[in-house]
Amino acid sequence: MQSMRHFVISSLPRAVAGRYLSTTATLNMPIKEGDKLPSVDLYEGDPGTKVNTKDLFGKGKSVIFAVPGAFTPTCSEKHAPGFIQNISQLRDKGVTTVACIGVNDPFVMGAWGKALGADDKVRMLADTGATFTKKIEMDVDLTAVLGGVRSKRYAMVVQDGVVKAIKAEPDNTGLACSAAIEVMKLL
Repeated sequence: MQSMRHFVISSLPRAVAGRYLSTTATLNMPIKEGDKLPSVDLYEGDPGTKVNTKDLFGKGKSVIFAVPGAFTPTCSEKHAPGFIQNISQLRDKGVTTVACIGVNDPFVMGAWGKALGADDKVRMLADTGATFTKKIEMDVDLTAVLGGVRSKRYAMVVQDGVVKAIKAEPDNTGLACSAAIEVMKLL
């Protein structure tokens, strides 16, 4: 009976109706170097202004950084300001787009960007349902402190839609390897 079961499972296609039969670690890993970014609509400033990740990051060199929450202390005092303050150095290294992604609503991300002086420097993108964040498996349940699922803190360099480098904070929320100064070393 054991050999019959093996035969049936091994002769099925790898995916049935879009669902994988295997649950190996390879299928459950966060985005990594060499992976293409998924195509997801994010929002900039208001719910009527969609920005698709494939269109925005599909050509050229981009830096994406993600924060657990807009207006939170580390995000507001260190993480986002580091990219805003170093925008000239990032552009000198060939970066055409710098974007901050947060699992917040677009109004909050827009207001936060204005408060930080991000206009014309860093695009503040709202991942309202954590769709992008979940697709790249960088979501973390912060219900106890921030009211729901949020993004882990990370930064990545993307070239023509493909991840060239990514650094995620080991504790998901601290700031070390995903700081602007560290990301510039990856360019």
